[in-house]
This record gives sequence, C-alpha cells and structure tokens, in this order.
Amino acid sequence: MTNRLCHIEIDEKGLARPTPEIEQERRVAIFDLLEENRFGLPPREGREIPAGPYRLHLAIREGRLVFGITTEAETPAGEFHLSLGPFRQVVKDYFQICESYFEAVKRLPPSQIEAIDMARRGIHNEGASILQERLSGKAEVDQDTARRLFTLICVLHWG
Repeated sequence: MTNRLCHIEIDEKGLARPTPEIEQERRVAIFDLLEENRFGLPPREGREIPAGPYRLHLAIREGRLVFGITTEAETPAGEFHLSLGPFRQVVKDYFQICESYFEAVKRLPPSQIEAIDMARRGIHNEGASILQERLSGKAEVDQDTARRLFTLICVLHWG
C-alpha cells in the first residue's frame, strides 16, 4: 500500500526531556503507526504529488506544528504548518488525565482505573478529531492514524 507512513522522526531540538511514561507513549505510538496507518497526500491543482509510502518529520518551529513529508527515497513530497492553538486545551486535558491514569495504576482498583482510562480515550479521540479537521485538504488520515499522530503531538508539547 502506498498511502502510508514508512518512517517517523521527531525533531527533539529544544524539547524538555520526556518522563519514562511519555517516552513509552511515544515509542508505542510510533511502533503502532508504522505497523498500521493510512496517510495520503491529496491532489493539488497543477501539482504532481509523489506516491508514498512517506517519511514523516514532525517538529515544532516558531510555535507551529510542522509536518515535513518525503517519499521513501527521501524526495520532498510536501510540508505544512499547523497552528498549535486548536490543540492546546485538549493536549493539556490529555496530560492531566494521563497523569491521573499513571497514578491510578499504582494505587487504585481496576474499576476506577477503567473509568479514568475511558475518559483518557475520550480526550484522545477528541484530539484525533481536531487533528483530522486541521489536516483536511493537506493529508488524508484515518481515525487510528490520527489518534497515534495526536499522541506524538502531545510528546512534542511535553514540558
């Protein structure tokens, strides 16, 4: 399949050192993304779009989320910048619920952990929906791919 990501790189310049939990979330998100994802570049008027699979370079530059996309052979395929504003509250909420979840796992019974995890998934889905909306016209992703990319956006926000 050509509409997929085959490599993901996160630009860590200027980022705070992640906690072990955040680092684990990132590793899992990247692993899951590379195992299964749907990522395509829509046609643009008068411009040839190179076929995938694609390599994704994620960064935050000048307060904007940057998606740098190349082909598997590293031929530039596109770059787009998204404002971080629409993500700020949901990322903040996600970090708060994750913190509660990590604490709950240490000391609460499974029923309470499950309730917190359901809330965490709800916020995660909200973040994925915002991302899909922001990517409209720039990249085509399915819900699972958007969820995993949202996790990576959260990692970039860390600190």
